[in-house]
Amino acid sequence: MRKPWVVGVLLAGVLLGACGDPASAPEDPAPAAPRASATTHQRAPASPGPAPGKAPRVLYLGDSLAMEGQKVLGQELRRELKARYTGAPYSGTTLCDYLEGTADRSLVPAADKAAALVRRLRPDFVVLQFWGNSWGYTPCMDGITYDASPARYFGRYEADARRLTEQITAAGSGSRPRVVWVSQGPDPITPDRVRRVNALYEKRAAASGDLVADAGKAVSPASGRYTWAQYLPCTAYERAHPGFCTQPGRDRTALHRDDDYLHFCLAPTTTKPKPCPVRSPGILRIAQEITKTIRQAAR
Repeated sequence: MRKPWVVGVLLAGVLLGACGDPASAPEDPAPAAPRASATTHQRAPASPGPAPGKAPRVLYLGDSLAMEGQKVLGQELRRELKARYTGAPYSGTTLCDYLEGTADRSLVPAADKAAALVRRLRPDFVVLQFWGNSWGYTPCMDGITYDASPARYFGRYEADARRLTEQITAAGSGSRPRVVWVSQGPDPITPDRVRRVNALYEKRAAASGDLVADAGKAVSPASGRYTWAQYLPCTAYERAHPGFCTQPGRDRTALHRDDDYLHFCLAPTTTKPKPCPVRSPGILRIAQEITKTIRQAAR
């Protein structure tokens, strides 16, 4: 049974401390050259259509949702596209954390800013997955929160999206990577916020000739794109692979734990952010959608 949302609101503060420890770097800091993933337990069926002729180079940046899914996405990209992949997510972050010029007020060190990594790694795609930090947790948001001032929050978020795109473009030095904005799943506390954040991503992608991976749709009910659900019907793949259809007797699988409406990792949240250590259908669904978007663009 779903718990009252007032409990969810109080729980959010606990989760933030766990998924957004400012002193914690990614589990595997961004390397000079991509390394093979040690995670091999979340396998998905091959994507339809031919793989691109050239293996793409993919850089993955984001917040705690990217942190928990980074190894699964790397696995999917390598297996499906033979991609050269680097993940550098930091929990608790938002767009401004990856902007150069915010080092003294940011949870991301200067070496791992988006532009710095683009200059070093020369990716073909930069995947950005941000739920949309709305509570002022990171210092670079200057205390602007969705609850206190939605207009200032969205204005700032849009400006940061534009600046981040501009910095990535400049860092490409004539060989600009394409940005893949990852749309987010439903937010049960402020559903309209995520709807508007996703619309902002679509607007930014259209203005810059970039891409949107609608991963949020993959973790939403078919009957309502912005209706939050803890469980969804199992897919054919999940039914065929033990552990992915978490409640086979009811033909449904868990996307979230009972005590965490935000994250998709089915293991408890830890004080030190790290990739999810267990099979988690929501994470795999998101990774598959991102991989499909890059596959289509890389042909």
